[in-house]
Amino acid sequence: MNTDEELTQALNQDSVEEAAADVETEAVEETEAVEEAPRIKSANIKQQGDDEPHWYVVHTYSGYENKVKADIEKTIENRRLQDQMFEVMVPVQDTVEVKNGVRKTISKKIFPGYVLVHMIKNDVTWYVVRNTRGVTGFVGPGSEPVPLTEIEMRKLGVKTEDIVIDVELGDTIKVIAGAWEGTVGTIKTISRTKQTVTIDMDIFGRSTDVEIGLGDIQKL
Repeated sequence: MNTDEELTQALNQDSVEEAAADVETEAVEETEAVEEAPRIKSANIKQQGDDEPHWYVVHTYSGYENKVKADIEKTIENRRLQDQMFEVMVPVQDTVEVKNGVRKTISKKIFPGYVLVHMIKNDVTWYVVRNTRGVTGFVGPGSEPVPLTEIEMRKLGVKTEDIVIDVELGDTIKVIAGAWEGTVGTIKTISRTKQTVTIDMDIFGRSTDVEIGLGDIQKL
């Protein structure tokens, strides 16, 4: 069974409706061929854009997944698109291999040739992804970006649950996990979309804004 068949089977079990996907067949090099894109369930999305973020599947040349991820993340940073593009992910699975009595954990791509992007779909974000070197197109009918359903996201290992925490602007919180664990700060901004807060911390005697995940804070 090839990679695309595995992805199609994973996304379409439990009677998920199939939709045909067309992907460009350009070559990275003369000898490299592009695999057929998987088929995923269609969802209702706005043609000109969607104010809510969703996860989308992007088809890449085989072996270009990590480079595509890094290049998109760099573009997000350079163009300050953090409020429209939130995460780029290459689904991997850790496996343990034993060789000569030595156990070694290796991360293997679950679906080679595919990258997941969490973003708000609009002309800008579409252009950034579509024009990243190594990308052949979005997965969806006619290469139209189609968001993954929650069932599909769970099958790919993407967290879908929103973190609910009762905090407001000006609240004092304590960081309970991560690099800033134990630090106390005041909430300046709250992003329900990104599931983060920006807090004002006193670092080395200076007021500094730091972004922290909602799951890593505790209200005081």
